[in-house]
Parts: sequence; structure tokens; C-alpha cells
Amino acid sequence: MATNDSPRRFVPTLTQVVTTTKSEATSVPELSPEMQEELVMRVMQRLDVALEQQLPVAISQLVVEHMQLLGPRLWEEVSRVVNQAVAQAVGQELQSRKDKQ
Repeated sequence: MATNDSPRRFVPTLTQVVTTTKSEATSVPELSPEMQEELVMRVMQRLDVALEQQLPVAISQLVVEHMQLLGPRLWEEVSRVVNQAVAQAVGQELQSRKDKQ
């Protein structure tokens, strides 16, 4: 659990304005600033625990999926670079032998 009061960088920020009807608004009690702060702290603690458990699993699944898609492309690029390096080295070696003769 995080010990600081500020949310972590990866915590999403609410960007959508939510409107409520009058009946919904009256069902939520008015909170003092101190109670609001305590509520925010408790929610952030719960989010911190949930995110610590769920994010690594979600991220690792995403990385595995991307590596499966990216794997063949990586091998193509590695093969191209190795072939180019070998051709260049062989060419330099042949030129070096030719210059010695």
C-alpha cells in the first residue's frame, strides 16, 4: 500500500462529467470536508490494493500478446541485420585479401 497521500501516476483520472437526477443526489449524504478527505483516502487505499493485484496480470497478458504478434517481425529484422553484417564482414575480408596480393 502507498504511504503518500497523492495517487500514483498510473491511476486514471475521471474525465467524463456525470450528471445525477434529483432523487440520486438526495440519496447521497452531504459530507464535511474532513469526511470527504477520509473517504477519498479510503477509496484510494482500496484502489491501490486492487491495482497492485490486477495491473501486473493485465500488463503481462498484454505483453505476451504483443510479443506473439511481434516475434516473427523481430526474427525477420534480426535475420536481416545478421545477414547484412555477415555480408559486410565477408566483403571486407575478401577486399583485405585482395589488397594483400
